Amino acid sequence: MKANKLKVSMTAAMASLLLLTTACSSGNSDSGSGAAEGKQEVTITFRSSGSEDTLTKYFESGLIEKFETDNPDIKIKIAPVLASEGDYTSKIVLQMKSPDTAPDIVAEDTSIIKSDAAAGYLEPLDTQVAGWSDWKDKFIENLKAGVTGEDGKIYGIPATSDTRGIWYNKELLAQAGLPVPFKPATWDEVLEAARTIKDKLPGVTPLNMIVGKSSGEGVTMQTLEMLLYGTNDTLYNDETKKWVVSSPGLLDSFKFIDQLFNVDKTGPTMQVALNGQAGSIAFQQLFPQGKLAMAVDGSWAGSTWFENGAAPIENVADKMGFAPFPTQNGQEPGAITMSGGWAWSIPAQSQNKEAAWKFMEFLMNQENATGRVMAEGNLSPRNDSVDVAGYTDRTYTAEAQALLEVAKFRPANDEYATVSAQLQSIVESIASGKLTPEDAVKQLKDNVVRALGEDKVEVK
Repeated sequence: MKANKLKVSMTAAMASLLLLTTACSSGNSDSGSGAAEGKQEVTITFRSSGSEDTLTKYFESGLIEKFETDNPDIKIKIAPVLASEGDYTSKIVLQMKSPDTAPDIVAEDTSIIKSDAAAGYLEPLDTQVAGWSDWKDKFIENLKAGVTGEDGKIYGIPATSDTRGIWYNKELLAQAGLPVPFKPATWDEVLEAARTIKDKLPGVTPLNMIVGKSSGEGVTMQTLEMLLYGTNDTLYNDETKKWVVSSPGLLDSFKFIDQLFNVDKTGPTMQVALNGQAGSIAFQQLFPQGKLAMAVDGSWAGSTWFENGAAPIENVADKMGFAPFPTQNGQEPGAITMSGGWAWSIPAQSQNKEAAWKFMEFLMNQENATGRVMAEGNLSPRNDSVDVAGYTDRTYTAEAQALLEVAKFRPANDEYATVSAQLQSIVESIASGKLTPEDAVKQLKDNVVRALGEDKVEVK
């Protein structure tokens, strides 16, 4: 029964989201340009990963048709941007600078929404959410901080949430003599497991972690912060309002990366590691082919192996597992995860803000918001998604949802994007052997001081 119920829900979900991606224009059109006579054209832009992009498929499945039927004066035009995460950020900023190219709705990673708001690229939505009953009671409260600017205004609606952990191939770990289910208690146990796999299973990459700066925020969240926030240190001091650019925890995090890639050599090759599609290579090729044992990545990644995913794996729950990433020495709470996600925002230069908001309300109602995350394998920002048939029946969802209890979030500061970009470059340099962990700490301090000023940093 669960399988049938999930299949029905997933079919409806795919039908909903596929509607949004039927067009591919990167510009914005007002009501008198590019749309049928008398219609306002709302352009929606988001990052596409290519032909197997799940969000595109979801948009093309019936969602737009339903909205346009109910709102005959509005035409929805999708404009996916095929790019790496880092390049996507640059491209949408360029689009949002002009009313001639700005979309009406844009997908914003919550890591950049504050800086884009501070730069004046986004429209505040306080008036709109004040009149939307769902906002107060149906959205998870702590996720709202991720769409709140430094001025206290709302600049987006959370669309997806997520957690991160260790994906692993149960069969490979068992062949290496490791316990299944896998639940390491410390960093040392993770590294030791990787070394065991290297010794016992030649030709298998033991552990994949995202380290190439072309993967953008994935480097910071999936790798650096998953390590750092499992120590006794953080990236930002909320009390002093300063960036902690040198600390024991930061140095130990850099040492873990160096150990994995340069000392133990249990990470992927640099050809894979520095590829902007490293995550896709891991989940669509290496895992399904039995050439990768473990990967630290997001809760959404497992949907790649579902029946409708890019690389289906038969009986996936029997073959693949999802484990919490441990704190450094097993200290409380024992496991750590970073939570993030994407939000929908309205650019300040949009020419159709009222129509755009109308579509956003539709897009983020209980049915459609839940359908989208079910199609993508993400977690919902709505607390009533658990009431939608099939949501908690999905493989790995219970494990991923449970990690929200130990979740940490990125600093709510519009300078974060600057610091994150520095970390991405430095992590790549460590993994590729160009920087020692000690030199990396020094370089981070120097770079952040140069970018933000001496008064914005502190050393522990």
